[in-house]
Formats: sequence, structure tokens, C-alpha cells
Amino acid sequence: MTVNELTITRERADLLEMLAKQRHFLRFTTRDLTDEQAGLRTTASELCLGGLIKHVTSVERSWADFIVNGPSAMGDFTTMTEADWAKRADEFRMLPGETLAGVLAAYEEAAHRTDELVVSLPDLDADQPLPKAPWFDGDVRWSARRVFMHIVAETAQHAGHADIIRESLDGAKSMG
Repeated sequence: MTVNELTITRERADLLEMLAKQRHFLRFTTRDLTDEQAGLRTTASELCLGGLIKHVTSVERSWADFIVNGPSAMGDFTTMTEADWAKRADEFRMLPGETLAGVLAAYEEAAHRTDELVVSLPDLDADQPLPKAPWFDGDVRWSARRVFMHIVAETAQHAGHADIIRESLDGAKSMG
């Protein structure tokens, strides 16, 4: 059964709409770009448009896995080595052989999985303890609802970054 075939609550419909809107703004920043342009750094930041989409894809996949499998799905960030952090940094840039079309397709796949979870989870109040990470305080638990809202916020934040990067690239804006 697909998302379109299910009857969903107003809350879940709102979550889906918020996710779709922020994803649209992020993807829209890459319209009409070449693979090379998607990999360009256009600001003082190390970020590029393709890398931002790769990062948001990774984040969305990780949080979806967290909802289903708990903190073990994300690992223990406090034990990461320099090599682990360097590998993680690769998700913020376009690597040789990667294409914008491929990055966008992977994002679409991750988004579809998240949308299916929004609709199919029996209880949005179900919670999990957060993984160990320097940016999380103590023994905190997040509900599935909170995770979905976090994905919305993360996507919106990076859509804003992407808009600045795109405007620096060629003057194109998402709005205005």
C-alpha cells in the first residue's frame, strides 16, 4: 500500500506537507545545474549544493533508521575517529563520479521511506533514547513525532544554506 492509498490523520498529513515543502525548496536550488556546478563551493563555507543534498539524504535515512531500530542505527558519535569524521565529511561534497541526478534520486528514495514511516507507524509517541553524541545532552528520548519535526527543521535549515550557495553561484533564488 502506498502513502496515497492510506487514510491518514490530520497530524500526519501536516507532517507530510511540511516535509514536502522543505524538500521542494532544497531540490529547487539545483534546478538547471550541471554536475560540476552542483559541486562548486561558492561561499566561504565548504558546502556545495550537491553535498547539502547528500547530507540531508544521509540525515533523513539515519533518523528513519533511528525511529525503527533505536540509537544503534546511528552509532556512537563519541567514539568516532579522525578517519570516521573525514569519511562523514564526504557527504558534504560531490565526489568524483557522483552526479546531481544520482544525488537527487537517492534523496527521493530516502524521502519516500520517511513518508511511508510518517503514515504507517502505529504511534507517533513511540520514543527511543538518543544515540551518544557530543551535541545531545544526557539520557534524552525522542518520539517519532519529534524526529520527523527535526527532519523538517534540518531540511529547512539546509534549504536556506542552499539558497545562499545558489544565489552566489549564478544569482538564482528560490523565492523573490
